[in-house]
Amino acid sequence: MTNLRISGRVSRRTRGALSLALAAGVLVPVAAAAAPAAAATPTVTCTSEKAGLAAKLSKDITAALKGRKTTAAVSVYDRTTKTRCSLRATQKYDSASVVKVTVLAALLWDAKKTNRLLTKKEVDLTTAMITKSDNAATSTLWKQLGPTKIKGFLKAAALTQTTPGAGQYWGLTQITAHDEERLLALITSKNTVLSDNSRSYILGKMNKVVASQRWGVPAGAPATATVQLKNGWLSRSTHGWRVHSIGAFTGKGHNYLITVLTHDNKTMNDGVNTIQAVAKAIHKDLNPAATKAKTALHAVPSTPYEAVPATPEKAAREAVPATR
Repeated sequence: MTNLRISGRVSRRTRGALSLALAAGVLVPVAAAAAPAAAATPTVTCTSEKAGLAAKLSKDITAALKGRKTTAAVSVYDRTTKTRCSLRATQKYDSASVVKVTVLAALLWDAKKTNRLLTKKEVDLTTAMITKSDNAATSTLWKQLGPTKIKGFLKAAALTQTTPGAGQYWGLTQITAHDEERLLALITSKNTVLSDNSRSYILGKMNKVVASQRWGVPAGAPATATVQLKNGWLSRSTHGWRVHSIGAFTGKGHNYLITVLTHDNKTMNDGVNTIQAVAKAIHKDLNPAATKAKTALHAVPSTPYEAVPATPEKAAREAVPATR
């Protein structure tokens, strides 16, 4: 039998309880240590100078996400009411095609250093990259810039939570909602990183995204707002579909930014529907008296309208000879 030595002063009742437990061949702790608390579920955090708006946004964004299996990150910034909302703002996501805005910004930042204009080829490539989400155009510009210039832009823009994808895998750039909001803020306000002409060029391309790709954060936007957006989607063996949407809403008294990043989607449409539910709640709360856009900006695509960006898994599949 194991000897048990009890040190310190023990009450008569406790000593009796221990004796009974030992007689039964079982040692039962008198006071069990509390189990460690489970990790807290991330919550939507909002602040605002407009009375009641922060609480309403927090409640409505939370309701839009309720019951969904998607892991979503959200960032909102409204300059008019000094409103900010965030959820998982620093969590990393594979960028998919939203990184194309970063690629364009990096190209213009680099051109600004030597005070040169974009070439006709660069104009054609950037137009295809943003308005049609052309992957081949993106790969050409990604290779042209190279890692040094891309990292140089990230440093200049203080996008400290963004890590470029290795090699040709620009779609695997690691991004956060925090950094995507910071990029949108840079594009929509005067700064020393991008010239006014560069910012106007980027916003112009984002405003001309083809109709088939104008889903996502424009859902529920007021008819008076000018919409500038970029979406991205990518399926991988882990975390399912990544589906993202970033946008700036300006003009006629509007001046706000929305970023919604998602993964763990079973299908692409799961991600699209999640983003649009969140976007509708945000637009409604920021513009309670506004008329929604009459155009169908948020038709859910049945299949992707662009080729999925290159990934190691995709490369491996394409390397396997076809069987008969």
